[in-house]
Amino acid sequence: MTKRQKRTTVVEGRGPRGRRPGEGSQPARMRRRVGHAERSAVGEVRRELREFLRHRSGQEQTDAAELLVSELVTNALIHTRHGAVVTATATSARLRVEVQDFASEDLPAPYVPNADDGTHGRGLILVRSLADAWGVEAQALGKTVWFELHGGRP
Repeated sequence: MTKRQKRTTVVEGRGPRGRRPGEGSQPARMRRRVGHAERSAVGEVRRELREFLRHRSGQEQTDAAELLVSELVTNALIHTRHGAVVTATATSARLRVEVQDFASEDLPAPYVPNADDGTHGRGLILVRSLADAWGVEAQALGKTVWFELHGGRP
């Protein structure tokens, strides 16, 4: 990370009377900008998401969210040259994670990789398998790939 790049994580959403988000009706939100050259940011985003979900979600949902956000952030950093913004929004009923990139390339689509692809091409297949819902939304500049996991803290 250069001196000009700033690592910023924002967590919003204190509920009424200081309750933790997810305990009331207010959603909690985590937001993190990831620079294109920050390959180590994938692990940092995982840790920040785990901490964000610590009191908001069960272990199984947290594990799935960490895996899926790793896949989406990695894709954004590998396939674009402009970095990404990761946003997680948690309520008592749902977790939604969005990874927005700023490339004007085509929208991604999952495909079945052949045996010679090594580890390439499996990220969106994992997202499709583990998420309760997922999708891709075109933006004015770039796209947002998102997933949702339903059911908050048990």
